[in-house]
This record gives sequence, C-alpha cells and structure tokens, in this order.
Amino acid sequence: MDNLWQDADTTGLSEPELLAYRSRLLGQDVRIVNYGGGNTSCKLTSVDFRGREVETLLVKGSGLDLATIQLAGFVPLRLADVRALTDRSAMTDDEMVAYLDCSLLDPRAPRPSIETLLHAVVPARHVDHTHADAAISLCATEGGRALAEQRFGRRMIWVPYVRPGFALGTLVAQALATNPDAEMIFLEKHGLVTWGPDARQCYDRTIRVISELETFIAERSQGRQPFGASVVAPLAAEERRRRLLAFLPALRGLLSAEQRVVLHVDQSDDVLDFTGSALAEQLASVGAACPDHVMYTKVQPLFVADAATAPASQLIAVLQRAVDGYVERYDAYFAANAVPGQVRLDRRPRVILLPGIGLVTAGVDAAAARNTAALYHRAIAVMRGAQSLNRFISLSAADAYAIEYWPLERAKLAMRPPERELARRVAVITGGASGIGRSTALRLAAEGAHVALLDVNAEGAAAVAKEIEQACGPGRAIGLPCDVTSERAIEAAFEAAVLAYGGVDIVVPNAGLAASHSVEETSLAEWNKLHAVLTTGYFLTARAAFAVFRSQGLGGNLVIMSSKNGLSAAKNVLAYATAKAAELQMTRCLAEEGGAAGIRVNAVAPDAVFRNSGIWNAQWREERSRSHGVSLENLEEFYRSRAILKVNVYPEDVAEAVLFLCSDRSAKTTGCVVTVDGGVTTAYPR
Repeated sequence: MDNLWQDADTTGLSEPELLAYRSRLLGQDVRIVNYGGGNTSCKLTSVDFRGREVETLLVKGSGLDLATIQLAGFVPLRLADVRALTDRSAMTDDEMVAYLDCSLLDPRAPRPSIETLLHAVVPARHVDHTHADAAISLCATEGGRALAEQRFGRRMIWVPYVRPGFALGTLVAQALATNPDAEMIFLEKHGLVTWGPDARQCYDRTIRVISELETFIAERSQGRQPFGASVVAPLAAEERRRRLLAFLPALRGLLSAEQRVVLHVDQSDDVLDFTGSALAEQLASVGAACPDHVMYTKVQPLFVADAATAPASQLIAVLQRAVDGYVERYDAYFAANAVPGQVRLDRRPRVILLPGIGLVTAGVDAAAARNTAALYHRAIAVMRGAQSLNRFISLSAADAYAIEYWPLERAKLAMRPPERELARRVAVITGGASGIGRSTALRLAAEGAHVALLDVNAEGAAAVAKEIEQACGPGRAIGLPCDVTSERAIEAAFEAAVLAYGGVDIVVPNAGLAASHSVEETSLAEWNKLHAVLTTGYFLTARAAFAVFRSQGLGGNLVIMSSKNGLSAAKNVLAYATAKAAELQMTRCLAEEGGAAGIRVNAVAPDAVFRNSGIWNAQWREERSRSHGVSLENLEEFYRSRAILKVNVYPEDVAEAVLFLCSDRSAKTTGCVVTVDGGVTTAYPR
C-alpha cells in the first residue's frame, strides 16, 4: 500500500484543509474506501456564532465521497455535546439525528455522518474510518478476532458487529476505556478505525495498518486456492459478446419490471476468474462483504450457473427462471424480516454473475451501475482475502435487512434531487453530430437520458458526446461512427448502444442530406443517394429499434425526423420531398405495427432550420435561393415571412417537440406528426 502523502502539497494548509487533503488521498484508492463510504474527522478549536472558542469535531458529511470531498463537505459540531451522548443508555436513530442537529455549529452544514459518535469518542485529534479490502477481509472471516489477536495483540481492539450509529459509538468508547493504548479498531464485518495526533501521522498509521494486513493475508494465502479450482473457463471474447447481445435487452426488461434500470457489463479478469471458480456460487450466496455494499449490491447477487453453456436459443428462458427464483427468495427474505408499515423495495437483483461471461450490474443510471460493479470488485477482493485467512462470512439476513431498510439510509437516498423526465432511459439519435441531432441529444440528456449519437462524422459525434458528459456526468453519452445506409453499420451501432447501456428506449432517425434540382436535372445517383439515407436509412434504423424494443418488453419510442417537404409539395425537391413523404407513411405503418407492444411511433416535421445545420450548406442554400428567386442574403427572411407566425425555427425548437413525443407526456399519442415550421399553411397535416 503506497503512502501518497506529499509534504510539498500541504505547505501552508490549515488543519481543516489537511483533513480534506488526507481524506482525498484515502478516497482515491478504491482498495481503501468504497464510493461514498468511509468517514474522517479532526478535532480543533473554532469560534461559535457568539465569538467564543469551542472545542469542535469536524466530520465528513453523510453520503459524500472522500475521493472528491472539499472543505465544505465537513460538518462542524460541538465536541462536548457529541461526547455527552455516551451518558445515554439507549437512543433511537431518529433521536440521535435530532440531537446531532442541535449540536451543529453551522445549521447550514450537511447532515453529519452516522458514525459521528465513533469519531467523537476516539480521543486522538484525527480519526479515519475506512473499508479497506484487507481490513474487511479480516473482519469478515470466520475466527477473525482470534487471527487479529494473534497478529496484533494489544495493539488492536475488536468490536463485535452492531449496526452503525449510537450503539457502535458506545461500544467503541467502552472498548477504548479498557485498552487506551490500542492503535487500531477492527469493526466486525464492517471495517477499520485508525487515528493519530495530526493529519500526517493519522494517514501514515492508516496506510501502515492496511499494509500489515495485506502482508498477513499474503502470508496466509501461500498454497491456498481461495476460490477453489477453475471450473468454467472464460469464453472467447467474440463469443461473450455474441451471448451478451443475445440476452442483454431481455435481461434489462426483466430487471426493469418494477423500476427501469440501466445496465453495465464488466468482463475484467478478476471477475472472470471468480465467476468461473468452483466456490463462486457458494461464496456469492453468503452475502454482502460489509454494510456499505448492501445499499448498492443488495444482500446477494444473482448467480446464473449455465450462462455460458445453455444453448443460445434458451438463454432468455434461463435468465427468466433465474430472475424469477431471485424474486421468490427476496420475497421470503422480506417476509421473514419486515416490520409493520415497511414498503418492500425492488425485488430484482443489482448484480448478475455469469460464469464464463462476466458480470452485469443494474442502476438508476450508467454511473450507478458502474459504481455497483466497482463495489463487487471490492467484494471479490474481500472474499479472496477472507478465504485466504480462513472462511468468508457475512452479515446475518436480519442484519443485512436492517441495513437495506434502514430509515437513515432510505432518507439519504430520498434527499437526492428528483429524477428528470427521461431518467433511466437510453436514446439513439442518428445524425447526432450537428444541427437538430445535436440539439435533440443535448435536450434529452438534460432531461436524464443516456444518449448514443450516430453519425458519419465520427469526430463530431464524439465531440457532442463529450459535451454531454461534461454537462451531465461520465457515461451519459457515446459517439459512434455510422453510415445509416449500411445495414451492418446500423446493426453495429445498436450493438454498441446495447453493450454500453443494456438496451434502448428512444430512437430518433434524424440523419439527413438534401439536394434541389428539377426533375430533368435530378440524376439517378442523386435520387438513390437521398433515398438511401432518408428512406432506406430510416427503415434500417427503425428495424433495429423495433428488434431491441420487442426484446426488452418495455415498449419504446421512435420519433422520425421528417420535414415540411413531406407534407407540402414544392418544385425542384422531388427526390428530397418524396423521401420525406415516405418517412411520414413509414411513421403511420410502424405505429400500426408497434402499438400492441407499447411501441409509439411519431414524426416531427420542421422547416428551414438553418442554425448549425449540416443540410443547409452552401450548395443547398444556393439551390433553394435560385428555386425561390430570392438572394442568399434574403433566404432566411423569405422562409420567416412565409410562415404564419413570422418566426425563425431553431434546432432547440425541434428538440422540444422530440422531447414531448418521447416523454410520458405524450403517452397516448402514436402515428402523429408534429409540425415545427412557424405555421406553413400548405403543410398543415390533413
């Protein structure tokens, strides 16, 4: 375990700033701190609102991530008030939360960590509570206490498992009273507590203790196979990909029966090694590696033993039976542990282990699904360490339930911002690199959608995807090269979207080009090129969309980007206008086909969208200027003046129409065309 402290980085930092620096060092190593987990503190003298000096506990705010925490993420409390809690013999969580609120020096601060009392009772100025893999391996192994005593003797304190909060803080205070010279505390099935007189020495001790534990585990692992022999070898990469594509949309549908989820696929070596081992199913069924994991991974993963061996035609049926069995077991778990008034949470698994293939995780968005996968990597590391020491054990079903349904954790989740309108959904947009496609992608992403942008301009699509990720978060968009006239290119793009997110909910065929010539001047090559993109390309996109929609069983939304020219005749646009008219008939036919499966198909018909357009290039502008008999300088004014509303139409206007048609606000609308043209009389739908 490397010590990352750099004195040069800490020159001139105040004690609170050193706390934040130390915390980020710990948080950046996933072997030490889980995402959103762990907590740190320091004790110092500060000034209250009356100008009086007061001994203060500065502790991490609940739910914040140590890897990125800043000074504002630490909560100041009156230390004497918090320590006075040890005078109580019992206290409910609600009572403790209310008490801590009254102990705040700054009422605007975040809610303090549930471990606040633990930090207060440790007399050292600086305290770290981490969930290091090596520490949890010891704390979650059978006979862990005896092993800890053998290795560390009086240097350590062992605290039996209790749920974090008042009871744990009280136990730690009592244990420290009996062994005040201890250097570390092991919290059974939970984690490690270390401390020091200043930030540097506290950090040094944390790293040193974890390193000692790693050495201890390495010594014990000699000659052992912690997971047993390998019994399922990883499939070849292409076969894994083929199998994933065969079942991912259906699996997403199964996992979304109660609330829609986004999926993440992980085929890392340690995952393949674990899932293919003889003891994998047995170990996975033991339970979560520590309380922090329960909230993300649930009590147990779903292990699908024959994922790599079942005939491809039976894969979905195999998964259906596996998910159904998991739901039955979860119902029994809930019935055995629920108290009156509790509402059952989603019964579907969040981690699916697939020997020979890898693992799939589910989350409210791509980031959550990736975080869950990252936590299961930590679970694998903990199980390996625990099995090297002796035998992996976990929380009892009752203890796990108490964490999963813990009101404080549920309240923490409830404090998150409300989900956006398209949260948990995945959109595919062709022609997404510019103009209407780009604006639509940005708008759908702003409402919570994950977006796959397809375009022959691969660099442009990637740039828009990066723009979305910067605004909405990592993993929220991907840019893919795609020529919509190529059957294989469309298939490959949808495969990439499925592998990235598990499925697709919204598809916007939008790729476009245009040409303006009289019928005599229209070459067969031009005719074929326009119809290849605007008719064949839209057909191929719709066909791929329907295949994913039907496999998921979640319905779907197809919003076809047509044009005013599909509704209104004009001269010198025969090839373009007939292709756009075909798109509208395609909309109506597909609406008829998709209705029984909950697939809605609608169209948008914009006109004269000049801004950032890939269609309104110099050639198309010149051609339309000649056709209408107006100068280039007056072309936009010509289009604006012919509309009833006398307005310009922008890409953002069209994006709003797409948003409406793919949102639940239009849940009972299909086969419809929405014009966004400022009011062109000849294009009124009839």
